[in-house]
Amino acid sequence: MLATQVFARFAHEAAQRALPPEVLHHAQRAVVDWYAALYPGLATPAVQVLEATLAEDLDRGDARLVRGRAATTRAAALIHGTAAHAAEVDDSFRDAMLHPGAAVIAAALAAAQATRADGAAFLRAVVLGYEISTRIGLVMGRPHYRYWHNTGTIGSFGAAAAAASLLRLEEDAYAQALALAATFTSGLQQAFRSEAMAKPLHAGRAAEAGLLAAQLAARGMRSSLEVLEGESGFGQALSDGPDWTRVGATLGSDWHITLLSFKSHVGCGHTFAAIDGALALQQQYGIAPADIQSIHLGVYQPTLDIAPHVDPQSADQARFSLHYMVASALVHGSVRLSAFEPARLNDPATRALMRRIGKALDPEVDAGFPGRRAARVTLTLRDGRVLTRLQPDRRGDPELPLSDADLEGKLIELAAPAIGEPQARALVARIWALTTSRDLPT
Repeated sequence: MLATQVFARFAHEAAQRALPPEVLHHAQRAVVDWYAALYPGLATPAVQVLEATLAEDLDRGDARLVRGRAATTRAAALIHGTAAHAAEVDDSFRDAMLHPGAAVIAAALAAAQATRADGAAFLRAVVLGYEISTRIGLVMGRPHYRYWHNTGTIGSFGAAAAAASLLRLEEDAYAQALALAATFTSGLQQAFRSEAMAKPLHAGRAAEAGLLAAQLAARGMRSSLEVLEGESGFGQALSDGPDWTRVGATLGSDWHITLLSFKSHVGCGHTFAAIDGALALQQQYGIAPADIQSIHLGVYQPTLDIAPHVDPQSADQARFSLHYMVASALVHGSVRLSAFEPARLNDPATRALMRRIGKALDPEVDAGFPGRRAARVTLTLRDGRVLTRLQPDRRGDPELPLSDADLEGKLIELAAPAIGEPQARALVARIWALTTSRDLPT
């Protein structure tokens, strides 16, 4: 069987049986985290520009934005997918170098609203989107991530898988939806190497593209089912000739949605191991920023490539600045949304510490990527002590997971400024009730 057919068979079989309770619970955790990422993203300039541009697709249609405005399904997927990635607090599946939730859940919510699906069908679609997209990302591997933003490229498949489930596509049409999604994939890393405003559009377009692919397949549109492994297909064009033969080997036995990473800081996740390591040393030894003579950070290559800004001049650049993220954490104790407000961006103590930070590729750390996201942190103190810590994982990775309570707190912290704490707590309750509810969480 071709890869698209393997995935379609899995989706067809999954529709015939109950998913394990643990898997559904992890899907609910993903939805909680998605809403936590969504609300601060709605306030970003990128989403505000997008909403204004899509005005003709709003106040009509079968979907509804979380703030209550009617929208066409594709516009809702595009706006919500963009917003869920815009504040840089969305989930990731580490080994596939992918933020799956932004696109998958945005497409699933739009399709669920349009089809009047219940909570259980919505969660099933979310699970399928995660399981299929992460496996495509694993096969494409690190060579794909050299130039491409997996959240935009691979995310389209996850969105298509979720939407196809809610549209109840038969097995062949489901495979066609995935094949069509392959022709829509896009998202270059260069889009956020210097100016990151357009980066969240990758997730939004992936959500829209996957939804459109499923809608087209539902009406009989066809594509090449060999689009992933074909000689001119996705793998050959955008990776180094990956092997698709075992892409479905663990489907239905190893559930990738149970192995997500959830962000405990705000900003580029490639900086988090360095933040966690630096904070651990600070707490262990009672170090004040003024005690530090210099900091050396040994990191893996994508940290150098994607978080390169030494002297960030905007909030977007600061989110992708290893220097700023680590210094801000040491000076202020954490990196929250407030870290990117103008006063904090120009905080003298943070800027002074940034000038004492150096970074370099650490071969041992780099060899572990993408399966481990480590950093080696060395603090040289003014009293002559040299303190070193290898931080093997980030808080929020599967090895150091966030609890359900942590995720609830994250949603309440990030959503309450937009909708109020009572409404945020009610939203959490609706998400935990999805397995038995006929109502979606909006």
